[in-house]
Parts: sequence; structure tokens; C-alpha cells
Amino acid sequence: QVRLVESGGGLVQTGGSLRLGCAVSGRTLGYYAMAWFRQAPGKEREFVGGMSWTGRTTYFIDSVKGRFTISRDDDKNTVYLQMNTLKPEDTGIYYCAINDRRFGDIRTQMSEYNHWGQGTQVTVPT
Repeated sequence: QVRLVESGGGLVQTGGSLRLGCAVSGRTLGYYAMAWFRQAPGKEREFVGGMSWTGRTTYFIDSVKGRFTISRDDDKNTVYLQMNTLKPEDTGIYYCAINDRRFGDIRTQMSEYNHWGQGTQVTVPT
């Protein structure tokens, strides 16, 4: 059974940083691409960034490029989303996701992922 558990959310002032973690069980991260999504209040869930199964390639939406990075600790089977220079528009619930496609590439659509974490709240007040 695949299980994803996010951690690290919280309230941070504009310009601050947070690191989110996504601990995965039942799946070896080293074989699968994974992604981070977020959902702001009243909006649809959107793709934020992803990492290839090799861990060597990451991809982000334009609004977070240069501010967010993704890293992976294979020993802990955990992926991290480092968020710097946070803005109020980054507020939302952040989810990590993984699919069953071994050696697959990064996908940006929610429908491409069938395993999700419970989400962690990130709040950047205006």
C-alpha cells in the first residue's frame, strides 16, 4: 500500500522560507517521478513542480521558478519542497503526489497521479 505523508507547513511572513517534506512508504522513490501541487482557497488544485525518477531533473511553474526547489533523500524515501521568498499568493494546501508509472517522466495533470498525501497548509499573510 502506497502512503504519502506531508509535513512542514505553517505560517510564515512574506519573504520567509519553509521546507515541506513528503515521506513515502510502499514505493521506492528512486523509480518514480513525483510532483507537488497546491490548492489556494476558492481555486482549483494546481501543479507546482515535479522531479523525475532519476532525481536529476526538476520542473516548476513560472510563478515559483527561482524560489522553489525539490530534493530527494533516497535513504529516507522522502522528497522535499524548499520554498524561499514566499509570497501571499503561495498560500494554500500543498500536496505531494506519485503515480504507478515506473521510470515515468514528470506529469503536470492531477489525473496522472493516483497516490496523494493528506496535504499541509502553508499560509503567507498579506
